[in-house]
Amino acid sequence: MSDVIQFGKVAVMMGGNSAEREISLISGKAVLEALRSEGVDAHAFDPAINPIWDLRKEGFDRAFMILHGRFGEDGTLQGALETLGVPYTGSGVMASAISMDKWRTKLVWLAAGVPTPRFRMLTPDTDFAGVIAELGLPLIIKPAREGSSIGVTRVNTPAQFADAFALAYRLDPLVIAEEFVAGQELTAAVLGDRGLPLVRIEAPEGKYDYENKYFTDVVRYHCPSGVRADTEDAIRAAALKAFQVLGCRGWGRADVILRNDGSFAFLEMNTAPGMTSHSLVPIAARAAGLSFEDLCVEVLKGAALG
Repeated sequence: MSDVIQFGKVAVMMGGNSAEREISLISGKAVLEALRSEGVDAHAFDPAINPIWDLRKEGFDRAFMILHGRFGEDGTLQGALETLGVPYTGSGVMASAISMDKWRTKLVWLAAGVPTPRFRMLTPDTDFAGVIAELGLPLIIKPAREGSSIGVTRVNTPAQFADAFALAYRLDPLVIAEEFVAGQELTAAVLGDRGLPLVRIEAPEGKYDYENKYFTDVVRYHCPSGVRADTEDAIRAAALKAFQVLGCRGWGRADVILRNDGSFAFLEMNTAPGMTSHSLVPIAARAAGLSFEDLCVEVLKGAALG
């Protein structure tokens, strides 16, 4: 209870203006209820409705960041909170901005020796046939700065390429074409300085898309993952490295593909992971002995500036 008292008045930052607003509101409600159940003086705060300076005016002592996507997970609000002097959970300005940008994340990872799929950046003038020749088919086209699989298309034939690019480009002028990596879809959560147990995702026909992530019960989640112990250890260690070289702190979640030959590739880093009933970090935390409420309190303890 002493820890709870030290937290003071807590703003659970949810909603926002991104394409992931709906999911953020669901995550935020779950976090809010969990913190209140532990005696935390927690309140909902939606920066799409309330001016950010109200945090200071209303006497908030720290913020739990559960905003997903742009204008919340990309360093924008982190910078505002730094200016206001309100400690917040999760990664700081630089790490949030880089991690939200899948292109720049890849550049950091490649420089640090973290495995990630081959890719090409696309513009309206790109020779699409040349990209297909280089990366092969199928391939994945996605906006660089969206989450929750929004705007992501698996391209199986050359005829699908232009429409897939147009969809991603409408969402973000930074568009990535990425080689398709066949294998087991895993997620590697990090809490503080430790990697949590891997979660293996089994989606129908491999469609782990926006709808199946949040609004159906057809996806199966396996934790323990069933991955060989030495391979799991290697992925968890690599995930911690992937997290640290981006400058991340507090908590996060890396998406990983494990190939049939035992090698693996990291797709992206999430610095404000989902906390819905279908979310992955709570599954991993539970396998590590942490309840949802324990997880929320542990994340809140890490709130900081700078």
